[in-house]
Amino acid sequence: MTTSTFEIDDKFKYLNGFNGYHQSEATEGAIPSVINIPQSSKYGLYTERISGSSFTAPRKDSKQTWLYRLLPSTCHGEFTVLENHPFNSSQVSDSKYQYSPSQSTWAPVRIAKEADFLTGLQLIGGAGNPTLKEGLAYYVFTAGQSMPPNQAFYSADGDFLLAPQTGSLDLRTEMGYLRVRPNEICVVPRGIRFHVSLPGGPVRGFALELFEGHFELPELGPIGSTGLANIRDFEIPTASYDNSDGDTDIIAKFAGQLHRTSHRGSIFNVVGWQGTYYPYKYDLGKFNTIGSVSYDHPDPSIFTVLTCPSSIPGEAVVDVAVFGPRWLVMEKSYRPPYFHRNTMSEFAFLIKGGFDVTPLPPQLAGLFSLNNTMCAHGADPESWKQATDKVLQPQKIPPGNLGVMFESRYIIGLTEVANKTLVKLPGKSAAFAEFEKAKI
Repeated sequence: MTTSTFEIDDKFKYLNGFNGYHQSEATEGAIPSVINIPQSSKYGLYTERISGSSFTAPRKDSKQTWLYRLLPSTCHGEFTVLENHPFNSSQVSDSKYQYSPSQSTWAPVRIAKEADFLTGLQLIGGAGNPTLKEGLAYYVFTAGQSMPPNQAFYSADGDFLLAPQTGSLDLRTEMGYLRVRPNEICVVPRGIRFHVSLPGGPVRGFALELFEGHFELPELGPIGSTGLANIRDFEIPTASYDNSDGDTDIIAKFAGQLHRTSHRGSIFNVVGWQGTYYPYKYDLGKFNTIGSVSYDHPDPSIFTVLTCPSSIPGEAVVDVAVFGPRWLVMEKSYRPPYFHRNTMSEFAFLIKGGFDVTPLPPQLAGLFSLNNTMCAHGADPESWKQATDKVLQPQKIPPGNLGVMFESRYIIGLTEVANKTLVKLPGKSAAFAEFEKAKI
């Protein structure tokens, strides 16, 4: 057999074969049998997953590996830019975003009671370019005032998804009215004018602007014909018109900048409409959760309410996922979210209660976090120990808990406001190193 001749011998052992399933143990029994994420691993190892493809990629394209390690990969401090390295100095960028592999968590943003929806809208981060119709942007909004009665807003850059965390929004759109409350989300497609008023006082919430494509319901595959968010539960406004003579002050978001013009009479003068392009809202409490009734737990893609597919099968521009009330019954399994590094970025925010069984302090409702592409994330030591030691019984995540996540194929950059103005909470995962020292 022909082979190459090398000056240095290779002393390492290898597995053979391209693009197939392989496994390897340095110590016999390190890999658990059947269960990927046991409640507690042999030798006290930590279970971690690294995903090189999206959870919903076709089976033939799925890239993922389970790791059983002495310490989780969250055991590190904050990343800092490597100064004076020729690679960094050669990178030229005029982006308004700053990029970091560090995990970020922000405290709830103070409600600006003097602001309306537009003046209280703060860009957190995003990716892509609206002029090329690719990418997306994330916002936090607070308001204590309604928009001026003669004002309307629209985005030419993309579809706006709004999720109030506290307080309610009344949206007057060209197709009619929508009232959007905590536990609900709404989508106003690109170009449709709308006005925001506050029927119940100050509000705080989050927004996603989608530069490419439109939201769809995810395919159900083996789930069958029903489950997750059902078509019948989406609500569309009914026609309602304004025949007033007062001109409308129109604010347009175009290529990332706001522009202004005046429209003769009310922009909300639509007496009737028909078609397939309109605003809509959805009550997250109607989401029909799918989960494991045996062992392990499925990927968080089972919580997808809406998705925007990309040109790559199974890899979404963004998925909108909801973590709400549900039963946990998996046997012999670690039930909370496990240690993970994911090719998709994860932006999550808390509506109320907590993301899992244990609620967070009420003052933390409205917190939000970003785990960027391949950012290691997982439990803190106390939560991990509780989950590995507890007696497993059927457990209900109660109705008082609700979190939402935007999961995207894009690496998300942050604005200077997000990095320097908004209040960040201290990281907790790196505490595992000290936790392990204490065990020894």
